Amino acid sequence: MPDTLMAGKRAQDWVNLILAVCLFLSPWVIGFAAETAPTWNAWIAGIVLGALAVATLSAFAEWEEWANMVIGLWLIVSPWLLGFMANINAMWTHVILGVLVAAVSAWAVWDYRHHSHA
Repeated sequence: MPDTLMAGKRAQDWVNLILAVCLFLSPWVIGFAAETAPTWNAWIAGIVLGALAVATLSAFAEWEEWANMVIGLWLIVSPWLLGFMANINAMWTHVILGVLVAAVSAWAVWDYRHHSHA
């Protein structure tokens, strides 16, 4: 893999790792830790996203980027599916971080498919 492609992958994976940490800490930082559904959703999604980011940093696999994209899409719709859309702070935190995760993952997949893998 060319150095520039590898550098791009690492950057995208580091961004996802940072977003995972932000997501995990968001119940305390944003102030919705008292509500069970958004808090546990942020913790579980943050842990899974972080684990996938670490795994991808170790050895890139396209499926991990697709899994990250699914997590991002889940974060976007979860306030409505889990019923915490009335908590504006929790809802927007999930939606914004979900959009960022999905976008970074889509960028990684696009980058992987449009550059040489040799």
